[in-house]
Amino acid sequence: MSQVSPTIAEVLELCKKYSNWGRWGPDDQRGTLNFIDEDMVRDASRLVRRGKVFSLALPFDDKGPQVGAFGRFNPIHLMIRDGCDAITGTTVRDFYGGRDRHIRGTDDVVIMPLQCGTQWDALSHIVHDGKIYNGYPADNVSSKGALKNDITQACNGIVGRGVLLDMARHKGKAWLEPGEVITDQDLASCARAQGVDVRSGDIVLVRTGQLAQVRTEGKWGSYAGGSAPGLGLDSLKWLYENQVAAAVTDTWGAEVLPNETEDVFQPLHIVGIVYMGLMLGEIFDLEELACDCDVDKQYDFFFTAPPLPFTGAVGSPVNPLAIK
Repeated sequence: MSQVSPTIAEVLELCKKYSNWGRWGPDDQRGTLNFIDEDMVRDASRLVRRGKVFSLALPFDDKGPQVGAFGRFNPIHLMIRDGCDAITGTTVRDFYGGRDRHIRGTDDVVIMPLQCGTQWDALSHIVHDGKIYNGYPADNVSSKGALKNDITQACNGIVGRGVLLDMARHKGKAWLEPGEVITDQDLASCARAQGVDVRSGDIVLVRTGQLAQVRTEGKWGSYAGGSAPGLGLDSLKWLYENQVAAAVTDTWGAEVLPNETEDVFQPLHIVGIVYMGLMLGEIFDLEELACDCDVDKQYDFFFTAPPLPFTGAVGSPVNPLAIK
């Protein structure tokens, strides 16, 4: 990319250059997850050596990162039957239909935007020029949800070899600064420095350290929707050429904010999701995993992060697991 801000014209050229429309047929709804095959999943399982499991999810609670950007809010957790009901006998129904008055249950309900915490973007999440991934008209996403490219298309597909690229440590920093761009050369040099090769079908997790910054400062600040380090437009070249199945970051929006483009918002989402069909994961907590990788120098692992099968959903919360 040139040193001047990329324009919408340049973004449109990238859309053409990195488009996977039709690559897996006119009816495809899985995008880059097609790069993962059964042999890759089997081979990835052999990366488990110690049996150590890392959850990469933030807690889903009222202390989450959302501060109202784009109408998103933190989960609202409500009890519809609690322990007091059990003690006082005011539950609507006993747990076993009244057969044993000493056994009663508790139940709860959660109200939340599906993309308020650790989550996947579905391929129906972004619309450009009236289309979603693979050229489907955008009216396939209605008030009832997505008829094409909904999150259920990925429910059995996000499992395989995960690779952590610890960009913050690679650059000798506790965390990257807000607005700091991660380029294709950054990704390649980080992989070389860590001694890990990125292969077709890999799920690449990019650590910026922004969650470490949040925790050090003791507040979310503008984490959700504000300035952030992230993937730059020319990182798409590396993601495309390496046939990456999914890309994950520890930031709210995956790509650098403020965006490199002055005349288009979230350009990497447009090229990556709409045209490339790239699964994007956001708000993943990579801190504990990164510390462990820094100790044992094993930067690849078995990774599984299936979205919840909400029919018609354009995103999903997830509890990703990295297993070493």
